[in-house]
Amino acid sequence: MVNTRPTISLEDMAKAGVHFGHHTSKWHPKMKDYIYGSKNSIHIIDLNTTKAKLEVALDFISETVASGKDILFVSTKKQAIPIVKSIAEETGMPYMVRRWVGGIFTNFKAINKRVKQLVVLEEKLEANELKSYTKKERKVFGDKVEKGNKIFAGVKDLRGLPGAVFVQDITKDSLAIKEAHDLNIPVIALADTNANPGLVNYIIPANDDAISSIQYIYNLVSQTITEAKTKRVAPVTGSKNTNK
Repeated sequence: MVNTRPTISLEDMAKAGVHFGHHTSKWHPKMKDYIYGSKNSIHIIDLNTTKAKLEVALDFISETVASGKDILFVSTKKQAIPIVKSIAEETGMPYMVRRWVGGIFTNFKAINKRVKQLVVLEEKLEANELKSYTKKERKVFGDKVEKGNKIFAGVKDLRGLPGAVFVQDITKDSLAIKEAHDLNIPVIALADTNANPGLVNYIIPANDDAISSIQYIYNLVSQTITEAKTKRVAPVTGSKNTNK
């Protein structure tokens, strides 16, 4: 496959603040190889290692999407949610924000059943097919749909396990990572200086708090997915994960 990876600029990463880590007292020893030094008690991430790791991650994302598999985006960090949700919707990828629902992977059939029920109820309400119910009952249904969409809106089209998971914050979304590992689903994630990179298959050493940093990384991911979708082979169907 011809590599069409978007251009990664050290200068642009610096402008976006990708290199700013956490306070030196709040670091994970396993991030040592990705830290350039410190300034004013703040760890500085080595952008050369970020660039190298980001290239590997983007190549993997491209291969995964081009093969017909989806990337599930996960973020429960308040400032990152709008960015992650927007990129997922823009690229037509599934997402889970606000909170991680346990069992999305390990109990996929049961969760998928709940999602299908939500979709059916929503369609009936939109088609005005619940006229036989009282106004109060229809309101209860409407509230149920609204509540369900806050949690499951991003996975309503998910028909099987994704080809990979993209996690925005390793520490905050550790439950999603654990479930992915339980089913051998590869994990891609931003790794700030306080995170354990050993939990992730494809790490991107980067500031996972600043909006500018998050936006920069996800824009590259968006470009990669958009390009890869033009090369897609027959989509993968079914709920069985084929990752080994």
